[in-house]
Amino acid sequence: MTTSPVERAADQFVTALAHWRVERGMSKKQLAARMGFDPSYVSHVEGRRHKPTEDFARRAEAVLGAGGVIWQRFQEYDELRHARGTTLHRDPPVPVQWLPPGTGLIVEQEVAELRYEDGLYRCRVRRNLYNAGAEPVTRYLVKIAVDRYPHDPSGSNRHHRDHPLTFEEMALVAVAGEGDATEAMQWRVKLDRDAAKEVWLLFANEKGQFPLYPGERTVIEYSYTVGVEKWGQWFQRAIRLPTRRLTVRLDFPNGFDPQVWGVETSLAAEVPVRTPLERLDSVDRAIFEWSTDSPQLNARYRLEWRFRGVGAPSYAEFAPAQLNGRPRASRQMRGIGIVQRGSDLLRQRARHFQLPREDVAAREAVNALLAALGRLSELHDFDHGVGLSAPQIGRSVAAAVVRLGSSPLVLLNPRVVGESTERDEQYEGCLSFFDYRGLVRRPLRIEVEHARYDGARVITSFDGGMARLVGHEIDHLEGRLYVDRMDAESHLVPAIKSYP
Repeated sequence: MTTSPVERAADQFVTALAHWRVERGMSKKQLAARMGFDPSYVSHVEGRRHKPTEDFARRAEAVLGAGGVIWQRFQEYDELRHARGTTLHRDPPVPVQWLPPGTGLIVEQEVAELRYEDGLYRCRVRRNLYNAGAEPVTRYLVKIAVDRYPHDPSGSNRHHRDHPLTFEEMALVAVAGEGDATEAMQWRVKLDRDAAKEVWLLFANEKGQFPLYPGERTVIEYSYTVGVEKWGQWFQRAIRLPTRRLTVRLDFPNGFDPQVWGVETSLAAEVPVRTPLERLDSVDRAIFEWSTDSPQLNARYRLEWRFRGVGAPSYAEFAPAQLNGRPRASRQMRGIGIVQRGSDLLRQRARHFQLPREDVAAREAVNALLAALGRLSELHDFDHGVGLSAPQIGRSVAAAVVRLGSSPLVLLNPRVVGESTERDEQYEGCLSFFDYRGLVRRPLRIEVEHARYDGARVITSFDGGMARLVGHEIDHLEGRLYVDRMDAESHLVPAIKSYP
């Protein structure tokens, strides 16, 4: 019995399909499910009861990761099949939402979360990636944009020109993998503008490279922080890669009494999202979640909100907010990312750096503190000096910066090892509740042991106003506020110079 070239080519395709299915340890039913077909479909193709299509061949190649063998066998079969005559028609193109192989990455699931806490928006994005292409993936592009006044483009442009978003304040971090296989991802700047950033997340770190090879899956997660003065009341996701499921989650304080809605935007129209938002309330948080399956490429989904509760930030607050003609100081502090009184972070002992091993992390924390001091100098003139600790900018690490004059003093892992018996009582303020002052008794002289980046320990003596500033910041690193040092009969008084 003889067989035609087309039949032999079909047999070779089926043989390759069955071989790689067994090689990957999958049943016919499992493979069909992974490919998005009816459970019996693979069985029918392997039994020659169904002819393989281009769509089927592409999906099988992508799921099984056969190095192009399955796709090659299908092309050989397809050419022979269509060479027999002109009466047969080729299969229609593969649907846009399924683009393996040779089309790069597929996002099997994305979960994007935005959480408001202590004057900061903390964004975390988690993506399950599958390499449906024919080449290893070594980097992943992330786009980050802010828009303080989305309904006033010119006003927003002016605002961000005067108050640009910086990488220092964002504290961008990224990882790939899960569990014990998690790897830190290095990143490289592609675009750096006032209100927009583009970053390549690299599948590499100081230990080496870990590319995502064709047919492999991984999970990447990246997070960053933006102060409320730079973030408008909206959170948008743009679909730039084939995506199977998208979930967006907003997490706000319940006391803000948030109201949330969603819109889908395209070049043609803007319409409400087609599926409802779900709300889950806890004792002190209100969580809104919205999901969609198979979102269209290039679609944009935007969640917007407004806060109706007392004390919640608003658009007007940083335009700027006014109180009898002058901005309220504590709101300004919150607006530039200073953690405010009431946050648990201010009551935690900061973690000491392991130096010199963590010198890079220590330098990053200090740079973030210096950047925050730069923003502070635009709001107030601190004639009597100013200090800032890492917990006050959302980092629970033992770093602080004190400035009395032009040169800042950097303190790493500081602790007081000696103090004078002579003391005085002065009014102190704190950037974490800047609208009030309180009388605090402190020693006139202290000795502080602190670390250098290379791990060396030094002891420095501070006198007078500098001793008070340094002592105040060391208190922060130990989870203590100046009100804890006030006498029981003392009371906080309004900072009259801050606002009428």
